[in-house]
Amino acid sequence: MLKEHAKLMSAFMASGEVIGRKKLQKMIFIAKKLAFPFQERFEFHFYGPYSEELTLRVEELCNMGFISEVKEKKGGYYQYRYSVTEEGEDFLKIYEKDMPFLEDCLTDMNGQSARFLELVSTVLYFDNLPKEEVAEKVFTLKSKQKYTNEEVDEAYAYIESLKKVIH
Repeated sequence: MLKEHAKLMSAFMASGEVIGRKKLQKMIFIAKKLAFPFQERFEFHFYGPYSEELTLRVEELCNMGFISEVKEKKGGYYQYRYSVTEEGEDFLKIYEKDMPFLEDCLTDMNGQSARFLELVSTVLYFDNLPKEEVAEKVFTLKSKQKYTNEEVDEAYAYIESLKKVIH
């Protein structure tokens, strides 16, 4: 059971601090699609791919004291900041982590906006479809985000750049 928690902890450790629940969801989904061994199941949701399992696992890690969750009021909404605690670092020392390049990948993703990661994860969610159909899905399902064709192209280019990091 704790093996999956350890994988998630490795992701937090590699990322440093993650700001935002949506961003965290997208980072783990993208990493999973890039073949990192995350087991959480994702479904398409309001903000793109979402995993209830991931939400629960993060909550468990917070309850165990391995992850720090800080809730901040930001304008009209709350934002969450996540980082590994000292206890979490000690916990991770016990587990063997075999995820080379995870840090490079997640550090890069953590530097991107949540909006862009939402686009990238949506593109990856429909990666079994031709690019034109994916773009159509993005424009339909994510119409409020007002993504452009250029941004969809950027998402594809970004995915390719991440694949180069891990291969």
